[in-house]
Amino acid sequence: MPKHINRKKRVFAIVTAAVLVLGGGSAAFAYWTTTGTGTGSATTGTTVNWTITSTTAGAALTPGGPTDTVTFIVTNPGTGVQNLAAVTTAVANADGTPWVAVTGCSAADYTVGTPTFTTGNVNPGATVTGTVTIQMINRAAVNQDGCKLATVPLYFTAS
Repeated sequence: MPKHINRKKRVFAIVTAAVLVLGGGSAAFAYWTTTGTGTGSATTGTTVNWTITSTTAGAALTPGGPTDTVTFIVTNPGTGVQNLAAVTTAVANADGTPWVAVTGCSAADYTVGTPTFTTGNVNPGATVTGTVTIQMINRAAVNQDGCKLATVPLYFTAS
């Protein structure tokens, strides 16, 4: 066979192989298998303090007089569900320190009932409404004139 025909066959074979490889024909590809590991992380938040607001309904308090009902609203301002287990109320300043309105009037002149509310999980932005009673007690043989026209502060804590 002449050399130029052999050369033509060789070129044809190379071109055909290249077309098959580039065209994805029945060419086979080799590969390796392996495994790997990695790490990642996410950050969790924390609790957010409840907010509590209240309103009073009823007549002015008087020694031994009627009981007033105070409605309070506990709000979950956080982004996660929080569990409301307890609410306490006391006659105290906004920072929880003992309250004395004026000479002759103090928290000892009042009694606060046990708050009534529903315990449980509170969704983000949701509220729980409750009530508590307050009454001015009649302290025997004690002048309570210092309590006249006093605004009695209630201090709520929620947990």
